[in-house]
Amino acid sequence: MAYDLVVLGSGPGGYVAAIRASQLGFKTAIIEKESLGGICLNWGCIPTKALLKSAQVYEDIKHASSFGIEASGKPNFEAVIKRSRGVADKMSKGVQFLMKKNKIDVIMGFGKLKSKGQIEVTAADGSKKIVEGKHIIIATGGRSRELPALKQDGKKIIGYREAMNLPSQPKSIIVVGSGAIGVEFGYFYNSMGTKVTIIEFLPRVVPVEDEDISKELERNFRKQGIEIMTNSEVVSVDTSGEGVKAKVKTADGEKIIEADILLSAIGVSANIEGIGLEELGIKTDKGRIMVDKYSQTNIPGFYAIGDCSPGQALAHVASKEGIICVENIGYNEKKYDHQPEALDYNNVPGCTYCFPEIASVGYTEKQAKEAGHEVKVGKFPLSASGKASAAGHLEGFVKVIFDAKYGEWLGTHMIGYNVTEIIIETVVGRKLETTYHEVLNSIHPHPTISESVKDAIEVAYGEAIHL
Repeated sequence: MAYDLVVLGSGPGGYVAAIRASQLGFKTAIIEKESLGGICLNWGCIPTKALLKSAQVYEDIKHASSFGIEASGKPNFEAVIKRSRGVADKMSKGVQFLMKKNKIDVIMGFGKLKSKGQIEVTAADGSKKIVEGKHIIIATGGRSRELPALKQDGKKIIGYREAMNLPSQPKSIIVVGSGAIGVEFGYFYNSMGTKVTIIEFLPRVVPVEDEDISKELERNFRKQGIEIMTNSEVVSVDTSGEGVKAKVKTADGEKIIEADILLSAIGVSANIEGIGLEELGIKTDKGRIMVDKYSQTNIPGFYAIGDCSPGQALAHVASKEGIICVENIGYNEKKYDHQPEALDYNNVPGCTYCFPEIASVGYTEKQAKEAGHEVKVGKFPLSASGKASAAGHLEGFVKVIFDAKYGEWLGTHMIGYNVTEIIIETVVGRKLETTYHEVLNSIHPHPTISESVKDAIEVAYGEAIHL
């Protein structure tokens, strides 16, 4: 079985890379050990958004009277989980269709790199076969990271995968880690009626975000009834009883927190074990495969994209890395007419789909100052937005950061209703090297949440109209 290009892994990096390769005329195959679409479509991005939508619908029902509507209802946890799985299954079938449409061979089984241009695939029945590829892209993704004190047993100490498919709703849950995974599940379970405690090792929740975002999310989560413990570390967990007892080290001493289940949401580990990297001499560092700006490893003919490589562990990063990687291969093979532009990792949007939503890109205020910029900062509260008022969601704000000297758009940080849909304005603006002047001279539709970006820029430059 010989191909021009073989992709190991069918997540949003792998399947997108395979499609682009087929479009450029490469005979292409993709190897997948479980389900087409990988973690993102089956156990990550897509089904979690389905869960969060159910939570938001329930929240709307609970507050229907404020919209002048009489409504009541209660969540059916099992039905919520079933809907989420149905959405995931539909998306995975969509990837199957795309593989057929683009004439990509799908080979099911566990792939291990054997030698230059060869992958040994072990099928579910134990049978083995060799697949040959002139170019091999490693897109094996990641999994829930484990700590020694938080060994997952899949029942009482769980990862995100089990959290999406629990047979019944827990009365209480401890969420360890307040990154995107932790706060999304914390919001979901709290909305469903589960008592939620979030434990964060660092001084603030969503620690990669701008400090103002962290403060606003914590304030809103506490208002929703979520208990938050920062500067806290789970040192051990006792699972001998009916639930869990977590021993937590805090600034005030040790505490015991009890719950039905503990969700470990402390990040992602790359799936790079047992796939033949060591035998081939492919370099790794800190658990990731080392690559150049075109995803080339140190061994010619082997590439790595997505969560198993050093960039941000985000689906849209994996997809773009896959496209750039394949187009560069195509350029070198004279199947593509120009060398693609490398990915700018400082202009990658990050979105968190709890409520209120979080969206950000570029420098935080602190990072901009540390980079030597004199900054102009504008902050527009969504309580002053007509669209937010009409929607009944006044939480949050839009914060913009510009370079004072040149007007360069350094970053945007948002928290509030539907903000994940509008961060793209900043991404495109930064890509085009726009300044505040061009944005203010672009008419923003009214009433929208997106016009709050313009309003925040007006605040930064002392031209606020709506404040």
